[in-house]
Amino acid sequence: MTLSLTTYSAGERVLHGAAGEDAGPSLVFLHGVTRRWQTFLPLVPWLTPRWKLQLIDQRGHGRSPRAEGYRVVDYVEDAVSFVCENLGAPVVLYGHSLGAMVAAAVAAEIPTKVRAIVLEDPPFHSMGSRIAQTPWQGYFQSIRPFAGSERPVQQIARELAEVRMTDPGTGKSQRLGDTRDAAALAFAAQCLRQLDPRVLDPVIAGAWLEGYEMEKIFSRIRCPALLLQADPQAGGALVDEDAATMERLIPGLMRIRLEGCHHTLHWPRAQQVAHLVLNFLESLDEESLG
Repeated sequence: MTLSLTTYSAGERVLHGAAGEDAGPSLVFLHGVTRRWQTFLPLVPWLTPRWKLQLIDQRGHGRSPRAEGYRVVDYVEDAVSFVCENLGAPVVLYGHSLGAMVAAAVAAEIPTKVRAIVLEDPPFHSMGSRIAQTPWQGYFQSIRPFAGSERPVQQIARELAEVRMTDPGTGKSQRLGDTRDAAALAFAAQCLRQLDPRVLDPVIAGAWLEGYEMEKIFSRIRCPALLLQADPQAGGALVDEDAATMERLIPGLMRIRLEGCHHTLHWPRAQQVAHLVLNFLESLDEESLG
């Protein structure tokens, strides 16, 4: 298993990331807000034998350049350009959170370029118009001061441990340090060090999904789609109502809910997620993958 650092063209933008060996069709990974391409490392060993992996730092994240706009539709524009400029045969897109919303929109916008999509716990209006009713708004407000910080990783990690996720409806509150171990907090701290603070502004303001027409996007998806839903009672971001809307509008959508698991499924349940994804990928028509 070898990943090499690389850059990708995406319209007027250059995106940094990593690429695997040419082992088969392209499988592109799109991370969530505040993260970077390394978030998918737990899945890499399972997928490299049959897929050429391409992992991207989205705008304002990791080593990719900063930008003026950070709405979801801005990330979609980058991803569409990336697929059109860098890939020949139809591609499979795997997106987590923000990346899942981007993957869905790309599949709707350029259907002939996208063979299939894997959507891991897309938050939609849990981090959009409904964010003030969720723990997410307070969380992002609390971590924004760490974005772009030059302080040592371990110092940021210690302070992250004290950040609280508070449900404004029930008042129930929990320390981040009670749900994430020290290593996970250190990784999150490094991601935040490389984050443009302005990335979080439209999220906190509830304006992140402006211009992103969910139902219109769902109704235009025609490729095979796997939806991995975290448990909303355990910190998942995709609510059952939105997941049901996806099932209604996306033909043949496979929806799998992982009980007791929080928003980032591919970390605590890496093996289970990898097995689900492999089964889905191996169900695809090989001829259509190029």
